[in-house]
Amino acid sequence: MKPIFTFLFATLFLMGCAPSTQDHGHDHDHDHDKKSVRLGTGLMTFDTVSDWGLDELGKSQIGPTHGGVVIGKDGTVYTSADRGVYAFNADGKILRSFLEEPYTKLHDIEIRNEDGVEYIYGARNNNKEGIKFNANDGKVALKLPFPEESKLELTSFSPTAITVDADGNIYLSDGYASNIIFKFDKTGKYLKHFGAKGNGPRQFNTAHGMTLDTRYDPNRLLICDRNHQPKGRLLHYSLEGEYITEVIGGLGMPTSVAVQGDYVSVPDLHGRVVILDKTNTIMAVLGHNPNPELGRNYGVKQADWIEGVFSGTHGSNWDAQGNLYVQDWNVDGRIMKLVRVGN
Repeated sequence: MKPIFTFLFATLFLMGCAPSTQDHGHDHDHDHDKKSVRLGTGLMTFDTVSDWGLDELGKSQIGPTHGGVVIGKDGTVYTSADRGVYAFNADGKILRSFLEEPYTKLHDIEIRNEDGVEYIYGARNNNKEGIKFNANDGKVALKLPFPEESKLELTSFSPTAITVDADGNIYLSDGYASNIIFKFDKTGKYLKHFGAKGNGPRQFNTAHGMTLDTRYDPNRLLICDRNHQPKGRLLHYSLEGEYITEVIGGLGMPTSVAVQGDYVSVPDLHGRVVILDKTNTIMAVLGHNPNPELGRNYGVKQADWIEGVFSGTHGSNWDAQGNLYVQDWNVDGRIMKLVRVGN
């Protein structure tokens, strides 16, 4: 199964997915319905929740964003910003935050329940490490610096993505430097590495995002080859680092991937989120920014945000109800809630 699509095909979806202002007073329990925008199509139709996560004055509370989103078992929404990690409830109120070192600039995050305790795993490219800490109190449980045991002589180490398999093994992608993926056991012991920088079929031209693809048995690694030419793509690798297949090509700049059930959300730095089904067919394209000057643009100030139109999507995740939370790469710090219609 190796479907290859282009965004010419996705454009057909966009014709039916253009944002439209709606008043969905009966769809969800929020006070901002008059400004809500409906996105998507079919099973993947969502309403935006305007002003979600903002303070009482309508301002972003989290500052510049270049990170990810994860959802705790109790529905807590964690998002990483330059200054640290913020935990929101489902209504967009901040419950707690972990600021300054060692929580700054977590480029990618995942969450895992281990013996009843939830831990956040993060990739810190500026700080040249992976990290694991308690999601409730912030206590650091593990740090993963460059593994000297690998015998590699790298000129730089800049991790962009992290994920964990069912056995607790940790995968850390050096996506902004060597494009090598390092595998550690649950204690942080180096096990192996694989991958190489390049534009070939089995190379990574910025292995930017990565997650455990639980749609398959055995599970696989689903990896964003963000800058592959001529278009970005997703790849499957085994947990032992063996190339399996190109999952889908013809994407823009896929930044991260999040799996729930049969579905995958794929933020694209050009300003959209692509939803795939289990056959890796495009089901919907959300928030597509038609302005090439505003897509892939970090500098869009909050005053210029457009409801239902994204500028540089970087992270996303699903809650238990199938709602999506999306973070833009943004100077003022943008995180959006999309409520699944029909839930």
